[in-house]
Amino acid sequence: LAEIKSEETVVEIGPGTGNLTKKLLNTPLKKLFLIEIDPEMIEHLKNIIKDERVVFINADATKFDFSLLKEKNLKLIGNLPYNVASLIIENTVMHKNCIPCAFYMVQKEVAERLIDEKSWLSIFVKTFYEIKYLMSIPAKFFIPPPKVISAFIKLERKDFKESFNLKEYKNFLTKLFSQKRKMIKHKIDETYLKKSGISGEKRVEELELKDFLSLYFAFLKSK
Repeated sequence: LAEIKSEETVVEIGPGTGNLTKKLLNTPLKKLFLIEIDPEMIEHLKNIIKDERVVFINADATKFDFSLLKEKNLKLIGNLPYNVASLIIENTVMHKNCIPCAFYMVQKEVAERLIDEKSWLSIFVKTFYEIKYLMSIPAKFFIPPPKVISAFIKLERKDFKESFNLKEYKNFLTKLFSQKRKMIKHKIDETYLKKSGISGEKRVEELELKDFLSLYFAFLKSK
């Protein structure tokens, strides 16, 4: 499903005991970065994996600067811990310039919220990536089985030409999504609304992706 081709550079997030890592090394990838937050697990992996294509990194994937890897086309793969999945997905978008695609296992509810619901994170991701729901994975396929169903998703970067300050765009979206029931005219300057052509009587959940972009570009022009 992850479609690993020859000469690709792959990043596995949270390799754990290395089960997926071993499968990845059976593909024709060029290099495999393993990002693991647990230093003891890193040492364990170093003891069981002897492959010159592997680079071990003891780091927190929610904050890691992927540009440090000096690669333009990283393919990210990971079974994301449920408690930090959203943070890792956010950090993926923050480094979109070097991450054309990512394959993540997440809690089914997280995947459904990203695809079907409107939140600052779902709009943030959808601005730059297509989100594809590939398959559901029942708990029985894991040892030990979790109490939730998992989902395998793909993030595929869009050909987006506009230049963005990603942190500023995130802050703009989080402001819009605060107090969701309020009309947007109570959240942002009337000048932006007039330039965007969007009614201030609307609530944030009534807006489409193109509306968020129109508002943001109007905001940029008014700075």
